[in-house]
Amino acid sequence: MNPELLQAINGHLELEFEAFYTYAAMSHWLDLNDLPGFASWMRDQSTEELAHAQKFIDHLLERDQHPVLPAIAKPPTKWESVTALVTEVHESEKLVTKAISDLCDFADKARDRPAQILLQWFVSEQVEEENMVQALLGRLRLVGDSGVGLLMVDQELSQGKVAGAMIEPAGE
Repeated sequence: MNPELLQAINGHLELEFEAFYTYAAMSHWLDLNDLPGFASWMRDQSTEELAHAQKFIDHLLERDQHPVLPAIAKPPTKWESVTALVTEVHESEKLVTKAISDLCDFADKARDRPAQILLQWFVSEQVEEENMVQALLGRLRLVGDSGVGLLMVDQELSQGKVAGAMIEPAGE
């Protein structure tokens, strides 16, 4: 494997693990704020991010390369509102999308077909992730951060839906 691509993939692991860790902390905050649907959704998102990190690690191991696990900083424990939290998720997903695009450039430059195939899966996944979070933000803009509307969105999430669309279980 091209050394620059290997370094970039190992560097990307930090984003995936940070998202896993932060999304877990977000689910805790949502649970403590009596929003079980949001909390469950964030737990699923956290699990999915861990699965993404593992997918990169497995790819490296299959190619006899050494994964380097990053040190992860303690995540925040409080957010000013549900909308602020979901906005942070959206920004995180956009950052990951950009990083995946950069990895695609590295893989293309290195003419690394196995990495290109792996990364194409992540490109599609990120389109879905950003779309789902954008839909949830749209709902929150309509209903605000309190009251019956927020509880209705929480109920949708409890049923595995965002803006009427079904959410795929984590890791799929």
